[in-house]
Amino acid sequence: MAESREDNKNMNSQVWGARKVVIVGAGAVGATFAYALAQSGISDEIILIDHNCDLAQGQVLDLAHGFPFFPPVDIRAGEADDFADAQVVVITAGAKQQPGESRLNLLQRNAAIVESIVDDVVSRNCSAVILVVSNPVDVLAQIALKRTEWDRSRVLGSGTVLDSARLRYLLSQCSGIDVHNVHAYILGEHGDSEFAAWSLTHVAGMSINEYCPICAKCGDWNAERARIVDEVRSSAYHIIDYKGATYFAIGLALVQIVGAVLRNQKTVLTVSTLLTGEYGIDDVCLSVPAVVSQVGVERIMESGLSAEERKSLSISALILQDTLAKLRST
Repeated sequence: MAESREDNKNMNSQVWGARKVVIVGAGAVGATFAYALAQSGISDEIILIDHNCDLAQGQVLDLAHGFPFFPPVDIRAGEADDFADAQVVVITAGAKQQPGESRLNLLQRNAAIVESIVDDVVSRNCSAVILVVSNPVDVLAQIALKRTEWDRSRVLGSGTVLDSARLRYLLSQCSGIDVHNVHAYILGEHGDSEFAAWSLTHVAGMSINEYCPICAKCGDWNAERARIVDEVRSSAYHIIDYKGATYFAIGLALVQIVGAVLRNQKTVLTVSTLLTGEYGIDDVCLSVPAVVSQVGVERIMESGLSAEERKSLSISALILQDTLAKLRST
């Protein structure tokens, strides 16, 4: 007799353990991530939760019609009790900025949303890793971590994983080398103070400083690098101007982060994590190369950044600490 979809799911669970991902926020980012995650085959259960129950149900029904094309997976709308046995909780929920509303007021509202979600997660005594995606991601990741009172490894932000992917894409286009043979990182704040760690950048196995002289595709290397970083920083703004929101690439980036947790891959990713003295920075969440595994952030890779890059990282930290201080004083 042919195996059923449920039989396949149960078999996978026995081999790998239950792989349940709860997504809080069924909007464009949450739903696109759920779609990409379903196709990846790395999760047994995908649960969508949203304060708009009809939206969550609609997204689930739309995804369910794709079951014949997905690897075995259960997708359903859920509730707070689903946090209890989740392996990863992904927070994409957030308020939209209202006309005339200041960024600080918007941050206050999003902080309250994240805190409420985290309270629900903690109250279920779950052992999940929390991945914060809502913006400003660094600040909200730190707020979530403080609210949980968990070990710092278990609460992280999506950080500059997508920004690093954008950098790799642009370097690939510029160099004429397959993007999979380009390794590069954007570090710091997920925002205007982020920067490219050129000292950690490699193309075709060569450092960027070795590769550029033999590439000869651009005349002024420094000017071209500055242009690329500027394009990385402004990419989201351009996409939002064109179509209103970004969600495809971030959905794929989240699959990579969540996959590293579910599969215990020990993948090096530029997630946002709390620094406690690394790089000379303390008590702030920002993006640095980190090993992501089943525990969340297993360890931070304190790479040999140049003096200028360390200065840029410190500037990002100061900006984020200032934002946190303003939030706490209101």
